[in-house]
Amino acid sequence: MYDDTIAAIATANGIGSIAIIRLSGSQALSIAKTLTKKENFAPRYATLSTIFNAQNELIDEAIVIYFAGPHSFTAEDIVEIQCHGGFIVAQSILKATLAAGARLANPGEFSKRAFFNGRIDLSEAEAIAQLIEAKSEDAAKILASQMKGSLKEYIENIRDAIIHIIAYSEVSIDYAEEDLPQDLVAQIEQQLQDLHKSLERTLMASKSREGLMQGFRVAIVGKPNVGKSSLLNSLLNYNRAIVSEIAGTTRDTIEEQVKIGTHLIRIVDTAGIREASDEIEKIGIERSLEAIESSDIVVALFDASRERDSEDEKILSLIKENAHGKKNIFIKNKIDLAEKFDTQGIDFDLELNTKESVLSLIESLKNIMDTTNTSDEMMLISQRQISAVENTLKAIEEAYEPLHMQELEILSFHLGEAVKEMASITRPFENDEMLDKMFGSFCLGK
Repeated sequence: MYDDTIAAIATANGIGSIAIIRLSGSQALSIAKTLTKKENFAPRYATLSTIFNAQNELIDEAIVIYFAGPHSFTAEDIVEIQCHGGFIVAQSILKATLAAGARLANPGEFSKRAFFNGRIDLSEAEAIAQLIEAKSEDAAKILASQMKGSLKEYIENIRDAIIHIIAYSEVSIDYAEEDLPQDLVAQIEQQLQDLHKSLERTLMASKSREGLMQGFRVAIVGKPNVGKSSLLNSLLNYNRAIVSEIAGTTRDTIEEQVKIGTHLIRIVDTAGIREASDEIEKIGIERSLEAIESSDIVVALFDASRERDSEDEKILSLIKENAHGKKNIFIKNKIDLAEKFDTQGIDFDLELNTKESVLSLIESLKNIMDTTNTSDEMMLISQRQISAVENTLKAIEEAYEPLHMQELEILSFHLGEAVKEMASITRPFENDEMLDKMFGSFCLGK
């Protein structure tokens, strides 16, 4: 438990019907009593209260709810004051809590206290943080599940399995005279292979669904004047980009967010890719190439009314170079005009006129994003978690050779590293756990 009491406004800034001021710590209840001049607050009951400042001036009439520790989010006493929203009222109440003995909370400090007080682990804390910024309904469902401990349970199972293997190894080192399974090496190798396969599936599923968590990035690419800006405007339903017949009108990337289906995506309209005529256009084209590399979906636009040329070939080459892990949608645009484009070697997904209707493209984007979450594999939601699993896989791979050589001390070292990496996702590894597993699994009589 912490000695001080923290306070912060828990709702977004701005005008709204309700704002929430949250306090956590040993003085939370006494500060609430000071502000309301009430002596009794029943835990988990909403109490209509009048709020006063240090000068005994009325601030607002609000709902006060007291959550007694350890049965609260931070495992400390928590008080939430639900007041009228706006720019002034919540700030005035927060100022009153500070005057009464609280201090202003640091960013994320409520969740930090929940973690250090054993209320949540790191995976649940990350899920809480990302749920607030979820870019799709599917992502929100995954994060809500992890907030309730699904990833924690998965990690704990993997972690326990590795600890059991370490226990086998340690017993073999220290109690070689005891009756141990003859096929111990084969058993351990099979268990390691099973763990490796499970973690590898999780890692691959997580990387393939990264756009689900971070928000899909869709890059619109093509040579100048193929209709990229018109396509962006149609998707946004307003004229965001300037449209003209002059090649090179869009000289930089333009990014906008739009909701398609249940997904909030970021669409990037790139500068037309060609041989640059000046330094500014060259910079814009370089940013276009970066947009292709960093995108999850590439929408490649080709003008059906113009003959295929070297600039079109350049677009095709760039898409091929950056094809790994991306979905590509090839569109033949301006189909209302006489067709001159040579389609040989290109399988077009759609034919449309971007100035009229882009419903078919919207449906294609929706289908791609919806099918991204078809896997039932557990999902890692941050680069920190992904790195930890990658390091775990590396440690398991490095354990095979000492296992075959029956160098069990080295085997235990590598598996210990694997346990530490997995534990970093949820909570620190304690050596006593390994000892408990070891002595609990074998009747050593020692």
